Amino acid sequence: MTLSSVRSRAANGATLILLTMSFGVLIAQIDTSVVNLAAKQIGAKLDAGVTELQWVVDAYNLVYASLLLTAGTLADLFGRRRIFALGIGLFTLGSLLCGLAPNATVLIGGRAVAGLGAALEVPTSLSILTVAYPDTKQRTHALGLWASCNGLAFVIGPTVGGVLVDAVGWRSIFLLIIPLCVATLALTMAAVPESKDPKGRKLDMPGQGLAIVALGALSLGVIEGPRWGWASIGSIMSFAISIVGAALFLRRQAGSDGALVPLPMFGNRVFSASLGVAMAMTFGMYAMLFLTPLYLQSVRGDGALLAGIELLPMSVTFVVVSQLSGRIANECGPRLPMTAGMAMMGIGLFILALIPLNDSLFLVEGALLVIGCGLGLNTAPVNAVAVASVPAARSGTASGLVNTARMVGATLGIAVLGAVFAIFAGGTGAGSHFVAGLPPAYVGGGIGEMMGALAAFIFIRRGSLQQARR
Repeated sequence: MTLSSVRSRAANGATLILLTMSFGVLIAQIDTSVVNLAAKQIGAKLDAGVTELQWVVDAYNLVYASLLLTAGTLADLFGRRRIFALGIGLFTLGSLLCGLAPNATVLIGGRAVAGLGAALEVPTSLSILTVAYPDTKQRTHALGLWASCNGLAFVIGPTVGGVLVDAVGWRSIFLLIIPLCVATLALTMAAVPESKDPKGRKLDMPGQGLAIVALGALSLGVIEGPRWGWASIGSIMSFAISIVGAALFLRRQAGSDGALVPLPMFGNRVFSASLGVAMAMTFGMYAMLFLTPLYLQSVRGDGALLAGIELLPMSVTFVVVSQLSGRIANECGPRLPMTAGMAMMGIGLFILALIPLNDSLFLVEGALLVIGCGLGLNTAPVNAVAVASVPAARSGTASGLVNTARMVGATLGIAVLGAVFAIFAGGTGAGSHFVAGLPPAYVGGGIGEMMGALAAFIFIRRGSLQQARR
């Protein structure tokens, strides 16, 4: 076999791996985008209020964020393909539970199982791509395509999902994802070679438990705070448990040889900044994706399909710009797209905060267009910089941490900004009160995005994509 044929075979194999990993992230993101769109109907059919709908979204995000830390270690220890396949299987089970749920409690449980599956498969897909594409430029391009599947999901989800929600009902959005899960699992077993790097790695189950306690208690206190009362015993205990859990978690990580989160990695300012940017990005983004479809349907009176179509400017722009972000990062360095992307997302959220002054659909569409462009510019570079800032042997841990940062931001965004919305909307989010809750929530999200833009501008450098491999 000639050298050229070997390279051709390797390239074809990498392309099929990229396709499989893209299906994996597409599955997770379609689920997220459609659930936001179906929230109004879920609330009506299962008699769920704003707080229960927050849990429908955040049960997924909470489990996802908490277990991403272990997912990277599991991939390094037991094999990346094996963990990816397990994640797809669990996601399939969770989708089935959601589709058959008789009440909000079971639905929230099914979302938690799906979140566990996503926690295993999404960061592992990033790690698998890092191994499949050792060349920096090819890897950055592949990650751009991988990231664009997030935008593709936001195109497919709202349109197809809107038709399903209006014509068949909200259960169909969970049940019809199952065939795609099965196809992805078959491709994984056929096309993805096994890889792992167990040297020096071990599970830290006490640390994992403390991470779940800290983040879970914080989410509980923030989401239930408006209903319980901020000075109630439940709220105070939730925040106290979160603080103690976080302190014990950090103490555990500092004193453990096999730390779940290797604290010395955070001595790298580029790596730490990339995690901060990823967290700020999803803090405002996920809260916007939760509130905006509710606004379009509850206040403007649009159906699920029309609301989905109205979200398309963001989705389509995200897909288009994501294709270019890898090239921009390679030619200009990652600081430019990351800083500009975060700033554009912040500006878009500030524009949405003007809804009470101008409820024109043109204002909403213009804001979504700006947000989609910013999201497309930032998503691929922030992932690439985080993984590139550590040795290749720790790519699984790095990918787990950057996705943890993303999902912690998402979990806190929906919890904190959802609580801000509930306070100003009078707790019900109904009728004219709904609009009153939007500006403070959107402004809070915009401030978070701008802080991320500042961090990217200060800490990310032109050579950050190569720093890791020196």
